[in-house]
Amino acid sequence: MRVVLFEPEIPPNTGNVARLCAGFGVELHLVGRLGFSLEDRYLRRAGLDYWPHVRLHVWPDWAAFAARAGRGGDERWILTTARRRAAPLQDFAFRPGDALIFGPETRGLPEELFAASPWRVRIPVRSMEEGGVRSLNLSTAAGIVLFAALTSSGLLGPGDTRP
Repeated sequence: MRVVLFEPEIPPNTGNVARLCAGFGVELHLVGRLGFSLEDRYLRRAGLDYWPHVRLHVWPDWAAFAARAGRGGDERWILTTARRRAAPLQDFAFRPGDALIFGPETRGLPEELFAASPWRVRIPVRSMEEGGVRSLNLSTAAGIVLFAALTSSGLLGPGDTRP
């Protein structure tokens, strides 16, 4: 299981996701143009002193990530989206080798990524018309999706204290 942030823009969101990945022992992949420097103080502050425990991989673009050495044959690219047809999170059957892919905070995932993978999930939240929200914060969404994926795939079971 791994978390992939495609062109993340906001340092504290990425720092919070890094902390999440350290806590659950999953890889974090940052792909493409970052909206900040990895030395950014807000990024570091959000990750606190957990950075040494983050299994971080940085890729210059999607092609480099997609072609990386060591990619398992069981890896599926699970795209997170609020705007496209997607399975509700609680109905999706995750697998241990899945890569959970999140898009930039202001734009979402680009069309070429949707063309590259048929697997899509969404977090069912109330719409603004229903008194809800337009979207969730990236780090909140990553936490929700990662926890659902770990439990659904069997990587985190009843009574487990860590994956």
